[in-house]
Amino acid sequence: MTEDHTPQTCDLLIEAGWVVPVEPHAVVLEDHAVAVTGGVIQAVLPTDEARARFAPRETVSRPESAVIPGLVNAHTHNPMTLLRGVADDLPLMEWLQGHIWPVEAAVIGPEFVADGVTLAIAEMLRGGTTCANENYFFPDVQAATYKRHGFRAMVGLPVIDFPTAWAKTSDEYFDRAGEVHDQWRDDALVSTAFAPHAPYTVSDANFERIRMLADQLDLPVHLHTHETAQEIEDSLRDHGQRPLARLDRLGLVNDRLIAVHMTQLTDSEIHLCAERGVSVVHCPESNLKLASGFCPACAIERAGINLAIGTDGCASNNDLDMIGETRTAAQLAKAVARDATALDSATALRAATLGGARAMGLDAKIGSIEPGKQADLACIDLSTLETQPLHHVVSQLVYASGRHLVTDVWIGGHAKLCGRVLVDMDVDAIIANARQWRSRIAGLHPS
Repeated sequence: MTEDHTPQTCDLLIEAGWVVPVEPHAVVLEDHAVAVTGGVIQAVLPTDEARARFAPRETVSRPESAVIPGLVNAHTHNPMTLLRGVADDLPLMEWLQGHIWPVEAAVIGPEFVADGVTLAIAEMLRGGTTCANENYFFPDVQAATYKRHGFRAMVGLPVIDFPTAWAKTSDEYFDRAGEVHDQWRDDALVSTAFAPHAPYTVSDANFERIRMLADQLDLPVHLHTHETAQEIEDSLRDHGQRPLARLDRLGLVNDRLIAVHMTQLTDSEIHLCAERGVSVVHCPESNLKLASGFCPACAIERAGINLAIGTDGCASNNDLDMIGETRTAAQLAKAVARDATALDSATALRAATLGGARAMGLDAKIGSIEPGKQADLACIDLSTLETQPLHHVVSQLVYASGRHLVTDVWIGGHAKLCGRVLVDMDVDAIIANARQWRSRIAGLHPS
């Protein structure tokens, strides 16, 4: 009986100088290929073996590039790309209450949300990001926009204790949250989470309602918390407890909690988060720009807490550059810990990919390059002058590369960026649309 050497068909074969799978940790596979069929990673193997084993419908050859899992932006307010630069160089509460909220009140609506998300998707794809954890109003419009562009997202179901254009009462917030969840509960690209704004804008009663529903529906809870020293002081004054202790009293400190910012933490709070399986999203550039404080990312990661990275919104960052954010996270962690070994490049890259996926409950689908996972991938050119000489691939990715070196992006095996050109997105039209929003907003908020 002769062995059959007929090549297997596959949809796509990506041949790379290096594949950085993230799982196993810190591994770099030289001269490897990723075979994709039906949007799913079929195999990761040496390029020579891949050529012998597969008959691909399409081959993308990038011999001087690294293929990484698509970056996961674990905390965003993407409609706010249209507010980029509106109110810079201000502390958080003055920025939020004196500038951002008044402008939002005047412009927020379905059109603003759809146009802001579209601009954000284009920017994220050009930077190698394939998934976002969204936290904003009109999640129905967000979800439809992400789906239309084939972008993976978890949309937050907002809850806040005052009327907005999205909902007027607590009951309406919850009713509308249920409707959006029901509409998208089985979608392949779009999922949902509860998104109570922050401890200082959500009542005990609404937090308890969120906890009950999150348990029933098996949904994450995506929450800004311990963002500033002022937040801690106000919570002690108003509730007699620090925010995390209050959330624990209300049953929310568990493995569903996606705790964003976390710049004000005691050792006992870090231990509590580790014990309960909380995920922490580190947003270093927004925290630096708003002078909110420093997330102890090294202590968090070394305690065994799942660490993810997010850019926050463009009104406080002011970009969606996850490669830059990951570099800042790694460097800041070293300064805060006073330890040059803190959050090394491989650990930082893991936080920006698999860490975000785990926080969102998507780690069985995305976050690493493994057979059976969705082919959410990014290709980064390491042939340029700025990345030479190439002593250490992962260090170069984190410390020397940039989003301008991202050449190709796939989501679920579908090409979204080819040779730096966006697929099925009209860049000129997106820019023109952003400019007309600038004119509309400038009339409300002269710079």
